[in-house]
Amino acid sequence: MQLDSKAPGGPLPEKWDKHLFELKLVNPANKRKFEIIVVGTGLAGGSASATLAELGYNVKTFCIQDSPRRAHSIAAQGGINAAKNYSNDGDSIRRLFYDTIKGGDYRSREANVYRLAQVSNNIIDQCVAQGVPFAREYGGLLANRSFGGAQVSRTFYARGQTGQQLLIGAYSALSRQIAVGKVTMFTRRDMLDLVLVNGKARGIVTRNLVNGSIETHVADAVVLATGGYGNTFYLSTNAMASNVSAAFNAYKKGAFFANPCYTQIHPTCIPVHGTYQSKLTLMSESLRNDGRVWVPKNPGDKRHPGQIPESERDYYLENKYPSFGNLVPRDVASRNAKLQCDLGKGVGETGLAVYLDFQDAIRRDGKAVIAKKYGNLFQMYEKITADNPYETPMMIYPAVHYTMGGLWVDYNLMSTIPGLFVLGEANFSDHGANRLGASALMQGLADGYFVIPYTIGGYLAGTKLEKVSADDTAFKAAVEAVEMRIKKMLSIGGKRTVDDFHRQLGNIMWEYCGMARTDNGLAKAKDLIADLQVEFWENVLVSGSGSQFNQSLEKAGRVADFIEFGKLMVTDAMARKESCGGHFNEDYQTEENEAKRDDENFCHVAAWEYAGDENEPNFHKEALHFENVELTQRSYK
Repeated sequence: MQLDSKAPGGPLPEKWDKHLFELKLVNPANKRKFEIIVVGTGLAGGSASATLAELGYNVKTFCIQDSPRRAHSIAAQGGINAAKNYSNDGDSIRRLFYDTIKGGDYRSREANVYRLAQVSNNIIDQCVAQGVPFAREYGGLLANRSFGGAQVSRTFYARGQTGQQLLIGAYSALSRQIAVGKVTMFTRRDMLDLVLVNGKARGIVTRNLVNGSIETHVADAVVLATGGYGNTFYLSTNAMASNVSAAFNAYKKGAFFANPCYTQIHPTCIPVHGTYQSKLTLMSESLRNDGRVWVPKNPGDKRHPGQIPESERDYYLENKYPSFGNLVPRDVASRNAKLQCDLGKGVGETGLAVYLDFQDAIRRDGKAVIAKKYGNLFQMYEKITADNPYETPMMIYPAVHYTMGGLWVDYNLMSTIPGLFVLGEANFSDHGANRLGASALMQGLADGYFVIPYTIGGYLAGTKLEKVSADDTAFKAAVEAVEMRIKKMLSIGGKRTVDDFHRQLGNIMWEYCGMARTDNGLAKAKDLIADLQVEFWENVLVSGSGSQFNQSLEKAGRVADFIEFGKLMVTDAMARKESCGGHFNEDYQTEENEAKRDDENFCHVAAWEYAGDENEPNFHKEALHFENVELTQRSYK
């Protein structure tokens, strides 16, 4: 299959406007005739549902939580990027575009990234109109702060609760449409399959998580906004319910999965503290505005940080990257933290941590100013660690956070399955091999508020859709397949818990396909995951029944998908014989331990097509062409 991005021609700044004009429209009266399914209620899904319903479409919206307000977008802390240049420090749409392309290590599609930068300013206006309480300067303008990978201040924020406040805005808009009857809300539903009729996405199969009933839902188009796959690693900053299953089910139905090996490791997380820890806690990247990262100069120095004089501290990011300092991109900061710990200079009981120190900022600006910026983050850190970061430096270490890979989509955000659109973190489109901080919220809201309302209309207006009902054979076959899988899981009666399998998978993935990889390690991981998959289907213990509330069954389905998806991640990593962004293979690095790209052979999107459980996936690639930026070795020095 030839991958066609459908990116319009013409000058980069004119592509989106040109495309909007060329898209077919659905007139207002006809919009009432169409049903659209949206899976997910985070920033991408919530904004899409609200906007599509506001336009007149009939929308069915699904989430696995008991309320759309619990979507994982609520956990985002530091801010959202936009190119308004309120700080008057040289920002522009062009600079945001360039920083995003460079931050992604030149592995993203130019047209999509420029569109993202273009609509970023509209997002801020939309959210302000909704009442999102962004921080403001004394004169009334919205405040900005810096984030990694940029030399300008373009990040809008609401203390350390930006994701929560933005989600409240989207949820308010969604609630309005629920109240007027344009959105039908289905909570506590788990999407277990995508239904295709004549090759087009026409519905989904879900399980009611409260009573176990299997349900079918028909639509004219399906929108997936189900987040990323970071929980493949077991320990991550993602919510416990975050999973890959919806996207992976779509992959098994023919949607190509792009760049699954691109996983972002966030540099400022609270370190692992025990074997049976269930998740990791993120400390916002915004802390690197005022916090200074350092380790002792002498390996093995275990003195209290207050006893280590300035002359014996290594501010390694400031020394190595004088231009960006502590605000280098996440992948660079994470790898350097790991390097310091590998050299024996890590701090804390495990030696797997570095300091994030605010003493200089407190002396300069005062405790009250720092508390106003980061107070809730400092409070959260103290509750978890029992250390007061106003008095003692935070201890941080990298952890799995965001995934840049996802289902392949074209410029219209449609997958290789006609009628299946994919938004936000669930698609691959905008971040290349590494996402800049504060760009996740930007992409989610851009996709939901300002892209999908136009492009889905172009699909519906230009596609002949036959009448479909839940009695069609495709829906009955999907339900039968779902019920058979559930029955199989419940009948195994093994001796190992689902969490035990998940924890083992996470250890394999982190060790061999995590912050650093090698060709030999990836080959070993592939064999280990294959063995784990065999044992899972022979020895997993899933208690209870399928016709009741059963969290063991919920987890089993997700972990089964994680195991199978882990093989795809490793396969993709093995095929990419270079280092770029979040994919750092130690066999391909510069003399200065930086990622070494191979633009001649790997300047492409890797897209994988499912070829059956027993076969290796088919490989496809979308060549990336850079007409507006120069391919150079990424440098932040």
